[in-house]
Amino acid sequence: MAITTPTLVLLVVFLLAPSTLGSRSGPSSHHGHGSHAKHSPPPPPPPAPVAPMAAALVRTTCNSTAYYDLCVSSLAADPSSATADVRGLSAIAVSAAASNASASAAALGANVTAQGGAAVDGTVQALLRTCAVKYGEARDALAAARASIAQQDYDYAAVHVSAAAEYPQVCKTLFRRQRPGAYPAELAAREEALNQLCSVALDIISLLSST
Repeated sequence: MAITTPTLVLLVVFLLAPSTLGSRSGPSSHHGHGSHAKHSPPPPPPPAPVAPMAAALVRTTCNSTAYYDLCVSSLAADPSSATADVRGLSAIAVSAAASNASASAAALGANVTAQGGAAVDGTVQALLRTCAVKYGEARDALAAARASIAQQDYDYAAVHVSAAAEYPQVCKTLFRRQRPGAYPAELAAREEALNQLCSVALDIISLLSST
């Protein structure tokens, strides 16, 4: 049977209609999905940089001490060092030494209590108890030093810090007299740590005395 031209045209239109409709409906469907796309939150702002002048003052101050690295780490551990002047830095250094002495006193006291029921040398136990008291006295001397700094009495502050550094040495002397060679390595390390912190505090206080 022969196919006429009008019939052929209608057949072509009929075949093309579905694909044409599909191509037209595609963008609207895609647009529908795009309207529900989630946006990632903006990145957080970068942290504020440390004030360069404050960092410079800490470095300059610590350059005048015998233990530069210890000085910088001790001062930087206190956030108030970022806005402190030299007097404030001296108070922070004294507080760091006081915290060290307080921790040693507590540790030694706990050690004596823990050994209370054990078969230990009674003399050594008594010495450890005395050492705990001496570190407590060092802590109190450093508290007095901080009060003197607040009153701008730097000579008395230096006297109190010097006394704090001496208290652990009493502990070592007692061990040498009553139990030669039995001075615990832990106590030697605690004594040296407090001595260095007191040295840093004294060096900073001396800057105040000279101005």
